[in-house]
Amino acid sequence: MSIQKDLPELIKAGILTQETANKITLYYKDKKKQSPNRIFIVFGILGALLVGMGIILILAHNWDELSIPTKTFFAFLPLLAGQAFGLLTILKKPDSLAWREGTGTFLFFAVASSISLVSQIYNIEGSLSSFLLSWVLLCLPLVYVLRSSLVSLFYIITITAYAFTSYEPGIGGYEKYFYWLLLAAVFPFYYNLLKKQAESNFTVFHNWAYSISVMYGLGALAGQMEELMYIAYFSLFGLFYMIGSFDLFAKQKLRNNAYKIIGSLGTVVLSLTLSFKWAWDHLWNKEYFIGELVVTPEFWAALILSIAAAILLYQQYKNRTYQEIQPLSVMFVLFIFAFIVGLYSAFAIALMNIYVLAIGVLTIRKGAKENHLGVLNFGLLILMTLITGRFFATDLSFVLRGVVFIVLGASFFTANYWMIKKRKQDRDAT
Repeated sequence: MSIQKDLPELIKAGILTQETANKITLYYKDKKKQSPNRIFIVFGILGALLVGMGIILILAHNWDELSIPTKTFFAFLPLLAGQAFGLLTILKKPDSLAWREGTGTFLFFAVASSISLVSQIYNIEGSLSSFLLSWVLLCLPLVYVLRSSLVSLFYIITITAYAFTSYEPGIGGYEKYFYWLLLAAVFPFYYNLLKKQAESNFTVFHNWAYSISVMYGLGALAGQMEELMYIAYFSLFGLFYMIGSFDLFAKQKLRNNAYKIIGSLGTVVLSLTLSFKWAWDHLWNKEYFIGELVVTPEFWAALILSIAAAILLYQQYKNRTYQEIQPLSVMFVLFIFAFIVGLYSAFAIALMNIYVLAIGVLTIRKGAKENHLGVLNFGLLILMTLITGRFFATDLSFVLRGVVFIVLGASFFTANYWMIKKRKQDRDAT
């Protein structure tokens, strides 16, 4: 129901004065003018993509019949057209989000098209990683010149692909670090979005894209000492979880809080994985020497992320009691201890099972305390997965396993029924 439609009724009832009603009407008119037309933006972006695809299809149909100079002309035509629209946007439509996003999207793919076509026309050889690197370096200025959020998202996706393709045979090892420089290059734009439009759709998409990109980009460092990546990932997920607890993200809907979701799920999945013996087997079959460890990228990734997570943990909880500490926040510290134990003993597996059990129980307790069904069921799911894993890993009868699953199912039903009943009682009481 729109408040503007109710204004005459509110004035008649004496709840609002005519002057206040006029101010409300003026406020909503100004707000409507300032807010971008989302449909226009979407159609502008789709239009740019469809025009680009149409040009490519027409050229592809007649490509073999064209001369080399003609092919070269058409190879650069989309790029030139995109630059012309870009100049028009900067000079005439600098405040139009639809023009900036549409032009930026067209130019982003026009650059890729021109590189590919010129390489094909003149038989210029190169790897996929060099193509992606050239593409993103040429398109990085578009992010800031056109202030295009969509180009920024495409840029993050492309450099994530580059992080993996840079490990192709024959590629220099130093190139694997370019990804982090490229990711840092777009961070000022992302940070500006967080400051000015924290709850906009583009910012939410950036939260997901940036966090997922870092997660996959970190995995591309694995090679020499892959076991150390366990520490790196636990610290990364702990860092994400604590970032997601900042007011900037915590005040938003949970589905928009990419850092908290990825941090929570990543920590739980990794913990459950390491609660099995097979996940530790390769750790016991290696000899580790300090001199070899300190020169590996995995060691430095684990060290830097662990220090960063420890600093953030201290900052968040230095003025709080230990009861306020969330188990998922400290899991990276507990895992480092378990990892060291795991170098010498299988007791690390028992420790991981204890950790997961504690996380599940504390999550259920938190869900019950906060009267939150989602948190309660998440805790129950953690416990159910742990117990299921233990039963499949042991030689028990099908009857006993069936009984356990019945008990687990009944527990789910009982917990949810109790929570819903409690909510109803609270509503009736108020």
